[in-house]
Amino acid sequence: MANAHSHKLRGIRGIDDATWKAFDEATKALGTDRSASVRAWVDYFLGRTDELPERPPEGARNETPQT
Repeated sequence: MANAHSHKLRGIRGIDDATWKAFDEATKALGTDRSASVRAWVDYFLGRTDELPERPPEGARNETPQT
């Protein structure tokens, strides 16, 4: 199939649209994407690496807390 992905789709629930959009913009500011960033945090959380994932520059962050 031409449009079939080689990886399973994993859903993340409970993230509002504004936060998801801000996350997309922040990852793009680093030259990456949301999937790569989530994978990096999962690897760090599981102890597969001791290297913290990079954060975007302050100007690219939307630091408004969720309510």
